[in-house]
Amino acid sequence: MYARAFLEGRLTTEQLDGFRQEKSHHTGGVSSYPHPRLMPEFWQFPTVSMGLGPINAIYQASLNKYLSNRGIKDASDQQVWAFLGDGEMDEVESRGQLQVAANEGLDNLNFVINCNLQRLDGPVRGNGKIIQELESFFRGAGWNVIKVVWGREWDDLLARDTDGALRTLMNTVPDGDFQTYKAENGAYVRENFFGRDPRALELVKDYSDEQVWNLKRGGHDYRKVYAAFKAATEHKGQPTVILAHTIKGYGLGPAFEGRNATHQMKKMTLDNLKTFRDSMDIPITDAQLEENPYLPPYYNPGEQDEAIQYLHERRRELGGYVPERRSKYTQLSLPEDDAYKSAKKGSGTQEIATTMAFARILKDLFRSKDFGHRIVPIIPDEARTFGMDSYFPTAKIYNPKGQTYTSVDRELLLAYKESPQGQIVHVGINEAGAFAAFTAIGTSYATQAEPLIPVYVFYSMFGFQRTGDAIWAAGDQMARGFIIGATAGRTTLTGEGLQHADGHSLLLAATNPAVLSYDPAYGYEIAHIVRSGLERMYGGDHADPNVMYYLTVYNEPIVQPTEPEGLDVEGLVKGIYPLRPGHEGGLKAQVLASGVSVPWALEAQRVLAEDWGVSADVWSVTSWSELRRDGLRAEEHNFLNPEAEPQVPFLTQRLQGAEGPVVAVSDFMHAVQDQIRQFVPGDFATLGADGFGFSDTRSAARRFFKIDTESIVVRTLQSLVEQGKLERSVLQQAIDKYRLHDVNAGDTGNAGGES
Repeated sequence: MYARAFLEGRLTTEQLDGFRQEKSHHTGGVSSYPHPRLMPEFWQFPTVSMGLGPINAIYQASLNKYLSNRGIKDASDQQVWAFLGDGEMDEVESRGQLQVAANEGLDNLNFVINCNLQRLDGPVRGNGKIIQELESFFRGAGWNVIKVVWGREWDDLLARDTDGALRTLMNTVPDGDFQTYKAENGAYVRENFFGRDPRALELVKDYSDEQVWNLKRGGHDYRKVYAAFKAATEHKGQPTVILAHTIKGYGLGPAFEGRNATHQMKKMTLDNLKTFRDSMDIPITDAQLEENPYLPPYYNPGEQDEAIQYLHERRRELGGYVPERRSKYTQLSLPEDDAYKSAKKGSGTQEIATTMAFARILKDLFRSKDFGHRIVPIIPDEARTFGMDSYFPTAKIYNPKGQTYTSVDRELLLAYKESPQGQIVHVGINEAGAFAAFTAIGTSYATQAEPLIPVYVFYSMFGFQRTGDAIWAAGDQMARGFIIGATAGRTTLTGEGLQHADGHSLLLAATNPAVLSYDPAYGYEIAHIVRSGLERMYGGDHADPNVMYYLTVYNEPIVQPTEPEGLDVEGLVKGIYPLRPGHEGGLKAQVLASGVSVPWALEAQRVLAEDWGVSADVWSVTSWSELRRDGLRAEEHNFLNPEAEPQVPFLTQRLQGAEGPVVAVSDFMHAVQDQIRQFVPGDFATLGADGFGFSDTRSAARRFFKIDTESIVVRTLQSLVEQGKLERSVLQQAIDKYRLHDVNAGDTGNAGGES
């Protein structure tokens, strides 16, 4: 791709000299692989992690149909091409969604699989036939299959193969032998391939060894490749896969072609260069190569060359160069205050979980004029769990074929409705596909110049832990959108057990630089975070709008409070704000809590005051990781600018002057809260749910992990003891009083609640 861009005049020789030197080279260099975040005007799709290219291509093609069906943009003339390797097709994501492309009739999708028969270490199927295997998979999944196996040099032999001897050899000789043939010579091929059957050997009796050697694989016959591509673009009703038989290292000479070590051979000798030059007919002299074998000259025939002019002409006619990433898009009218009003009012006397609070906010955003139609909920078969089945009748579920059956719940208010114009992307039990859809939808502002807002809602345990690689690639592709980790927390999804109990997704999310992670406690917090996210992504003023917001929401119902008067919105968005001050007088302490643990902290505030005379201020921490990032930025500034005015981390500013020790708690592991340790002025202690989760009541689980109300109380008392402000005997009194070692004595939290 870089060589082509150089011929097109889009990359200079200096930029090519900076290959893999993105920071040290004066031009900024060029990245080693396709990375849009590193080359934002060049690369569109990061297909580095093998397996993500195929699944992302499927959902990109699906998005293009989605845009057309919903009337947002006519993308009906666009084709999606995925260039893949046969070894890559062993990745689960490579084959796991083939049926989606067939079911949706994605005739705008084409896979081109380079079947060079080799992985990095050895043959893909040494004892088998990878092309036949892939053909069976794709045909079975409902794809149109085009095979480009043998070059035109074989045509005469096949025409004379009246009894099928040659065809039988082609279909039965294992791939490992075909790899070996191209590492040998014509005489070896004559003896070991044609020599397997006297009838086949007879077909080449008049061929020289050189002619036998020059019998090409189909993927190196440009006429047959062109014919295959043309047939693929003209096929209707199905996605197409082209299986092209090739040689790894083709054109690089016998030291490279078909060798197991080809992938690790990074340098070409002078003889290798000369062989390559000769095979490709590049007009560079021996003297030019010998001048500096480690820095051979670039060759460009110039703008006046017929081939270059043809190249430019074709690209102009086709709409531009590839790859090319564009950043101009339709501007959005973001929702006004009214869209968030209901969340700020709270839930009255009704108990609802933050998952339901979020679902209601999203429903209000749907109604936002000139904006709501651009929201795309992505749900992996858990809408009813998340309280989002209310979207079905109005927003409808996207299906390009509509709903051709009679729905069993058609008479119900919340009937399951599918439509080609449906807004909801419902991918089934399929987190990998869901995030591929998220990536396509979240980058539509760049690929289609039409922004869409993906909102992917899932069990938080099965997000970053399960599809972290895809989320990282989405960050590279500069996707924008909201990732909602529902049923979050180590102890809140009561009864589900070890593999559902998420106590660490916030920590995993913190490792992705493109993700802003929040653990909101209340509906009004969610509203401000969502609004801030939309403003950052599409408000037009932020230096880095290419981010994803991860919000953890819970399924434990509580009364959602009204937004407090004088709310510190800046603090809420940056990660921390004062929720409720302690009573006047007494020993002071600070309790920091996030998400579902905030009500426990408020109850602990009451108990500390009534039982021990301690005045604890309670702070709601909406984002531990954003507080940490802010602190690290301040530290780096001070480190590199010793003569400038020192910066003070936002958290440090907020807690400056706050009296007493600081205790931090959440329904996540200690390490989540520990992210802010170095920026907390004074003594700091954490409570967290480390270890595997289990099935039990919420109260028992919270007591077991020592994160419940009484644990917060005792840990606060311990911090005061360590500061010499209380007698040590107080601790044992408190432990005995609250039966802290008895899991059956806990009463923090309530029962019930799916959303």
